[in-house]
Amino acid sequence: MTAANSHAPADPTPGAPGQTDTVEHAASTPEVELPYAELGLKDDEYARIREILGRRPTAAELAMYSVMWSEHCSYKSSKKHLRRFGERTTEAMREHMLVGMGENAGVVDIGDGWAVTFKVESHNHPSYVEPHQGAATGVGGIVRDIISMGARPVAVMDQLRFGAIDHPDTARVVHGVVAGIGGYGNSLGLPNIGGETVFDATYQTNPLVNALCLGVLRHEDIHLASATGPGNQVVLFGARTGGDGIGGASILASETFEEDGPAKRPSVQVGDPFMEKLLIECCLELFAAGAVEGIQDLGAAGISCATSELAANGGSGMRIDLENVLLRDPTLNAGEILMSESQERMMAVVRPERLEEFRGICERWDVEMSVIGEVTGDGRLVIDHHGHRIVDVDPATVAVDSPVYDRPYARPDWQDALQADGAEALERPQDAAGIADHLRRLVASPNLASAAWVTDQYDRYVGGNAALAMPDDAGVVRVDESTGRGVALATDANGRYAELDPRTGAQLALAEAYRNVATVGARPLAVTDCLNFGSPEDPGPMWQLVEAIEGLSEACQVLGVPVTGGNVSLYNSTGEPGVQGSAIHPTPVVGVLGVLDDVSLRTPSGWREPGQPVLLLGTTREELSGSAWADVVHSHLGGMPPVVDLEAERSLAEVLIGASREQLAAAAHDLSEGGLAQSLVEACTRFGMGARIDLAELLERDGVDLATALFSESEYSPRWGPLIEGSGATSLP
Repeated sequence: MTAANSHAPADPTPGAPGQTDTVEHAASTPEVELPYAELGLKDDEYARIREILGRRPTAAELAMYSVMWSEHCSYKSSKKHLRRFGERTTEAMREHMLVGMGENAGVVDIGDGWAVTFKVESHNHPSYVEPHQGAATGVGGIVRDIISMGARPVAVMDQLRFGAIDHPDTARVVHGVVAGIGGYGNSLGLPNIGGETVFDATYQTNPLVNALCLGVLRHEDIHLASATGPGNQVVLFGARTGGDGIGGASILASETFEEDGPAKRPSVQVGDPFMEKLLIECCLELFAAGAVEGIQDLGAAGISCATSELAANGGSGMRIDLENVLLRDPTLNAGEILMSESQERMMAVVRPERLEEFRGICERWDVEMSVIGEVTGDGRLVIDHHGHRIVDVDPATVAVDSPVYDRPYARPDWQDALQADGAEALERPQDAAGIADHLRRLVASPNLASAAWVTDQYDRYVGGNAALAMPDDAGVVRVDESTGRGVALATDANGRYAELDPRTGAQLALAEAYRNVATVGARPLAVTDCLNFGSPEDPGPMWQLVEAIEGLSEACQVLGVPVTGGNVSLYNSTGEPGVQGSAIHPTPVVGVLGVLDDVSLRTPSGWREPGQPVLLLGTTREELSGSAWADVVHSHLGGMPPVVDLEAERSLAEVLIGASREQLAAAAHDLSEGGLAQSLVEACTRFGMGARIDLAELLERDGVDLATALFSESEYSPRWGPLIEGSGATSLP
C-alpha cells in the first residue's frame, strides 16, 4: 500500500491508486501484514500494539508506535535502571531542584528568584551520516528543549569524540561536526563555553556528539508542556514541514509498502539557525504575554511525538487535522507529514480567546503558524487527513506506556584479564631526558594538545555574560547583572577509565566535573548526564550501562547533587557482540552545574604574575593504569582506574570554593588526564607564563617516583595558586 499525498484527498477504497490506510480499513482487514520488523519492532511488541488497539494498527499508527517505542524515545532498555537516580535522590538533594527528570529539561534554583535549566543530549548517529547537519541540528534540538521550559538560552557546550586522528574518514566527521556546531551556535548568538574533543579508534564509526544548553529564567516563568482544557487550540508554528529527517524507525513514511512509492527522503534533519533565533524570541514573548498554555518542541518523530506527549502529559485527548500543517514540500504524504523531523518547529496549546494575540506575536517575529487541531476530553489522540482517520489511539500507550525491558547483562569474559594487565610493568623514564621526551609526547598528543583549532571556531563570549570559557576548567555565565550572580558548568568523561571499570569510570567523570566547577569557585548544585554505550542486546555493554548508572547514582548521593535530566544513547556498536572492541568504550558524560554569588570572584585556570607559590592539594598515588601516559607513550590500556574518594572530593571542593570566595587563590586547575605535568603545562600556557617546580617534598611525602609524580592521574589532587618564579619556560627540578 502507499500513503496518500497531503495535497489531495485520499481515496479510501482499498487497492486504489493513492489509497491510505484508515482506521476503518485497518479494522476490516486484520489479515494485512505490515512491515513492523523493518521499523525495529519485535514480534511481541507488534502483538502488544494489536492488543492495545483491539485491531491491527494503521500504517501511520505503526510508524508512531515504532518511533515512540524505540530506544531513542522510550529508554525501554535503560528505564528500569535509570530509576536508581530518583531512588537515591534524598529530600536534602531536592532543596534546589524545581523541576526534575521526566520534563524537557531540569530546572534548578540559584537564589534571588533566579533559576537555570540545563540538559545534555546526543546526536551521535546523525552526525556520522551527515556530520554538519547532524551536529547543527543536535544544537538546535537541545536549545528548543530549553525554550520549551520558558527559559532564554544563554550558553551551549559540547562533548565530542571521534575516531583515530590519522584515519582517512575522521577528517570528514570532525570538520563537518565542528562547522555544524559553530555555524548554528554562532548564528544563534550563544557562547560555547566548554566541552571536550577526544580522538580514539573506538569511536571510528560511532562518533559521539553530545550537546548541552543552559537557559535562564525567573521562578514564576517555569512552564511545563501538557495539553489540557477541552476546546483549546493546537497550533504548529515555526518552520514549515519538509521531507528531511524522515528515516530510521520512521522508514514507513519514506519507503511505503510499494517499490514505486515516493523517493527515499534524507534521514538527517536540515537546520536553519536564523529561523531558530526568531523562534526563541517568539516563544519568550508568547510566554511573557501569557498567550500559551504550554509549548512542546518537535524533535524525534515530529508531530507524532509532540501530539502524543502533550496529550499524555495533560491526561487529555487531542484531535488533529493533518492537512492543516504548513508544508514546504506539497508532495509529502500523510505518513511523511506525521513523521517528519524538520527542525525549528514548536507546538503550542492556546485558549481560543488568546488565538489572535498568539497570531499577532507570531506575525511580529515573522513566524508562520497554523491551527492543526484542538484538545478534547475523551482521552484519545485522533489524527485525520482530508477527512480520513489515520490514527485513533490512547496517547499514553504511545508516549508513556512503552515496553520496559529487563535485559540480561553479564560482566564480559575479557574484563578480568583487562583489569589484571595494569601499567605497573610499563617502562618509566629514568632521567631528565626521558622525562622531557615523555612530557613532549604527551602534550603534543591529539587529546592533550591545545584544542584552540576547534574552539576558536566557536564564539565564546558573545552576549557579554560569559565570564569564563574554554580552556578554563569550567564555563561561567553571569545571570544577574545587578548582583553578579551566575553559574558554572563543566562536562567530563573518560571512556578509557569506564572501559576498565564502568562503575568507577562513571564516578570519576562526576568527580572531575564536580571538581572543575569547584575549582572556579562555584558551589555544585545539580547534574545532567548523557550515557553513551553499545548495544543493550549484548550482555556486556548492557552490564557496563547498569554498572555506570549504579556508580553514578551512588556518587551523586554522596556528593549531594541530584540528576535533573539527561539522555541515553545506545547501539553505538559495529562489531561482533561479546567481543571486546565491538562497541565504543562506555562513555558516561556528566555535566555539573554550580552557582557563584558573584562571578567577578571566579578563579581562572592559569596565573598571570610571577613570584607566587604553587600548592598541590591531595595525595599522589601510583595510578598510571588507564592514564594518558600509558596510552600515548605505550599504547596500553589495562589495570584499574584511579581510586575514587568522594568524601575527599567534597572536602576539597569546600577548600577551593572558600579560596575563591576569599580571593586567596589567584588561579586554580584540576589534575586529570596527563596528571600534574599536563596541568602545569596548561596553567603556564593559559596566559603565557612559566613555572619553577620542586618535587622533592612530594616524592618524599607520597613515596612515589618522578614519573608517577608527574603523570599519575590520582583524582583528588588539584593544584591551585599562581606558581611562578619568573616567566617563560617551565622547569621541573
